[in-house]
Amino acid sequence: MFTVHESLEHFHPDYPIEKLAPPENILFLDIETTGFTARSSYLYLIGCAYYKENSWHIIQWFAEDYTQEYDILVAFFEFAKDYHFLIHFNGNNFDLPFLLQKCTQYHLSYDFSDKDGLDIYRRISPYKYFLKLNNCKQKTIEQFLGIRREDVFSGGELIGIYHDFVKEPTEFSQKALLLHNADDIQGMMRSLSILTYHDLLSHPVKAKKVQANSYLDLSGKKHRELLISLALEQPLPRPVSYSANNCYFKGEDLNATIRVPVIQEEMKYFYSNYKDYYYLPDEDVALHKSVAAFVDREHRTQATAATCYTRKYSEYLPQWDALITPLFLRDYHSKEYFFELTDELKKDRDAFSRYARHLLDMMIATY
Repeated sequence: MFTVHESLEHFHPDYPIEKLAPPENILFLDIETTGFTARSSYLYLIGCAYYKENSWHIIQWFAEDYTQEYDILVAFFEFAKDYHFLIHFNGNNFDLPFLLQKCTQYHLSYDFSDKDGLDIYRRISPYKYFLKLNNCKQKTIEQFLGIRREDVFSGGELIGIYHDFVKEPTEFSQKALLLHNADDIQGMMRSLSILTYHDLLSHPVKAKKVQANSYLDLSGKKHRELLISLALEQPLPRPVSYSANNCYFKGEDLNATIRVPVIQEEMKYFYSNYKDYYYLPDEDVALHKSVAAFVDREHRTQATAATCYTRKYSEYLPQWDALITPLFLRDYHSKEYFFELTDELKKDRDAFSRYARHLLDMMIATY
């Protein structure tokens, strides 16, 4: 077994890593193995990045043959004792279980019970479609962010290279194995900025400006839309856009806007206590019995849930839950919900902040 040290003096994360944990408590982790199952494959390389003396460093423990698994396991866990926050990529599904299974195999009592952590894959995978990613592999995210690698091999290709190294060590194969792991670690560190999208798409957002706008479509028909400008805490690493249900999001740097169609038509508001109302067929409206009692019997009927409504022509915005009330529908069985865009509501930034969050949630769930 041998250990490799590398200093990353000029590396600075493009994400405020202090939001996760104090840098000196953080350990980035990536392992290299000859297969997916601990019982039938070997662990040959463990790589970590850590923060010390105002700069980031990489440390790698390399097993020169199959018998040195135990040595690199012990070396890693002894080193990791001083760190309490692990960052990894899909480590919850692979790296951590694999290491624990190897500990069991060698009757070692190490575990991760004293550590918190962050799995970048798990954080970003819910937003794959929103970000228009083909998948959420680390290399795909690196390409999305414009991160370049020196390493040209895949993890699968390195399995054969490691087996060949054990039989006949060469400088080329050793460098290839170490470089791949080092690039995985540095790629992971540089990919932290992808968490900016997680923060935007999972945390409350703030509407800084709300503006109604009119435009003409290709046929010359006039339409109305609402533009909600969001205040972003961190610049987006790459421009993104997404549309769903006629709503459109566009974000670039510190600017993000959601465009929503404004519906101008007659909608219905349904009263829940329909037993207290009469329906007036001639007027196509429901009135409370205290008022409708004066209407001739032949011009009124007992209201039902489907006929207990009042009609109003106004401007409306769509919603996919009863977020903002009163709730308006096109008809009783409609699954499309709306709320009225009143002059009073236009001034309510808190309401539009909640509405912007609602729209983003809808877009994330729609693909």
